[in-house]
Amino acid sequence: MSTDDAERARATEQTPLLREADPASVGPSDGHEPEEASTKELIITLSSIGLGVFLAALDSTIVATLSAPISSSFNSFSLLSWLASSYLISNAACQPLSGRLTDIYSRRWGLVFSNVVFAIGNLICGLANTQWTIILGRVVAGVGGGGLTAISTFVTSDLVPLRKRGIWQGFGNIAFGAGMGLGGLFGGWINDTIGWRWAFLIQIPFLVISTFLVLWKVKIPVKESDEARIKRVDFLGAITLVLTLVTLLLGLNAGGNQVPWTHPIVLTSLPLSAVFLGMFIYVEARVACEPVIPVKLLLDRTVAAACLTNWFTTMATFGLLFYLPLYFQVQGLSTTAAGVRLIPQAIGTSIGSVGSGFIMRASGRYKILNYAVMALQVLAVGLISTLNLTTPAWLPFLYFFLAGIAYGSMLTVTLVALISAVDHQHHAVVTSASYAFRSTGSTIGITIASTVFQNTLKNGLWSRFGGRKHAAEIISRLRDSLDEIRSIPEDWKSGVLDVYMVSLRGVFLTLLGLTALGALTSIAMREHKLHNNLSRR
Repeated sequence: MSTDDAERARATEQTPLLREADPASVGPSDGHEPEEASTKELIITLSSIGLGVFLAALDSTIVATLSAPISSSFNSFSLLSWLASSYLISNAACQPLSGRLTDIYSRRWGLVFSNVVFAIGNLICGLANTQWTIILGRVVAGVGGGGLTAISTFVTSDLVPLRKRGIWQGFGNIAFGAGMGLGGLFGGWINDTIGWRWAFLIQIPFLVISTFLVLWKVKIPVKESDEARIKRVDFLGAITLVLTLVTLLLGLNAGGNQVPWTHPIVLTSLPLSAVFLGMFIYVEARVACEPVIPVKLLLDRTVAAACLTNWFTTMATFGLLFYLPLYFQVQGLSTTAAGVRLIPQAIGTSIGSVGSGFIMRASGRYKILNYAVMALQVLAVGLISTLNLTTPAWLPFLYFFLAGIAYGSMLTVTLVALISAVDHQHHAVVTSASYAFRSTGSTIGITIASTVFQNTLKNGLWSRFGGRKHAAEIISRLRDSLDEIRSIPEDWKSGVLDVYMVSLRGVFLTLLGLTALGALTSIAMREHKLHNNLSRR
């Protein structure tokens, strides 16, 4: 028997995962069956990464409420969706890589890198003096923010058995939900007091603190010590994924919004997107040794259904997060007041995530829970689609709370279903794939919502006011800045508000359709056993 074999034979389930170990001695095939970390160790480790998760979530909803003010300050309201899409595109490209890279270089250094890059991105946004500079800042921040949320999930899966996974993910989602809820309020308040730039700059000192917390407390050994494995990381897959998204979003954003649908930009970018998508699928299936989104794993029915459920439902949720603040601002509310109305959604997300975790721990099942959760999601978005300019102020709070419960529960249920369907050694990669679906879903959802809104708004304004004096100039201003509603002629205001509301309802109904698709795909998930230990026995 070789020395390595003898070492494997001596390894037992009593080997602690959180021990200080020589990274070279710990790998996926070293025979170690780690014991479950103590509650104290879990709290310390997960709390140290919670601040970064909170800030990443905060940043996403800060932009939701600040998109209109930022776009207005650059006189480019029609580019609103790029503020979100640029962040989420880099999320979608980098999150799938984070699983494999942190297997090689450790979760700790992945989190440190993500904190630093996220801080740099926010610094660029805070100092930007052109619209393209702030979009660059959002791209850089997206790399870091995506790493913070994805790697925190890997850490939890490293330390927690499946049966308890939902509970600890739920507690992790409290940080995420709190960030989502406070982001809109914080961004609105900052904008109304000292200006939107400070919403980005204020985050930087907290990201420095987050970096030191990670260095101090996250001590999970690397899984793969062979540095040659970096050559097997699927960078080609990530590049073709980015090209697919950029060309798709360029065509959707430009068509009917900045240029006609028959413009060469649209006619070139959309077919190119299909070509790059085909290249991406080919790379993942035939070229990549360890693909960024493994086609083989995606052929599993539960994995595919969980990823698609995340995809469609996140499309709808992020579309709502970016257009509900606009709805409240059309009603005449400040950005602060609009942000306050997003808090129930975040509270609901936290409650739904933790609650579904406890239900799965008690029952050991998730399939029936999924049916109930997705039915609630469809109901909540259906209710949101009934909003109008005279809706009582308390109803949106109720609707958003229900939507939050459903979304938080969906995130936890699909994650548990996903990792229960594959071997433990694949959990980081398949979780990364899930995050890729979620990130692309959020990007495409915002873009679809923006396309519906801008095209409906443009057509509505021209059909209603096209024959009036100075129509072209006023309509152009209305499409570039929400603030222009206050300065248009008095006989325009009522009609303009009606057109805005029709456009928003078109967005809400489109997102309802996407939610229904998410509910339908979730039905395909199979029930898998939720084990009580990390070795899954």
